[in-house]
Amino acid sequence: MREEFIREIINLLRSSNIKSFELSTKDFTLKIENFPRGGELKEEVRYQEVLPPSSEEVKEEKKLHVIKSPLVGTFYRSPKPGAPPFVEVGDIVSPGQVLCIIEALKVMNEIESDVKGRVEKILVENGEMVEYGQPLFLIDTNV
Repeated sequence: MREEFIREIINLLRSSNIKSFELSTKDFTLKIENFPRGGELKEEVRYQEVLPPSSEEVKEEKKLHVIKSPLVGTFYRSPKPGAPPFVEVGDIVSPGQVLCIIEALKVMNEIESDVKGRVEKILVENGEMVEYGQPLFLIDTNV
């Protein structure tokens, strides 16, 4: 599912009276609960991973924590050009650990993890512009 599509759904829900929305595909579920009167927009992303047939096609559902951008700017995976990335998919992260940098108005802002878990997916490419509230990382907290 494309990020632009998800953002478009979120923006449509923010301007409507719909209180909750859920969209499921074969391997992805997007659930959004909107509390328009002074409440917060809560997003929960889940996906199902199909294991190899040798395990009798057992499906495992993972609940993932979403790390979002706190500001508009340019996303960088490493502290400087040529340096290794702060994190890779599969890395275990702890609260307070730097995941990336977002440059805004020539200021480098370190974005830290707020949970302990395994990095399941990095949703943004290095050097890409990000928006406020845009999902950046999916963290599996069941480790």
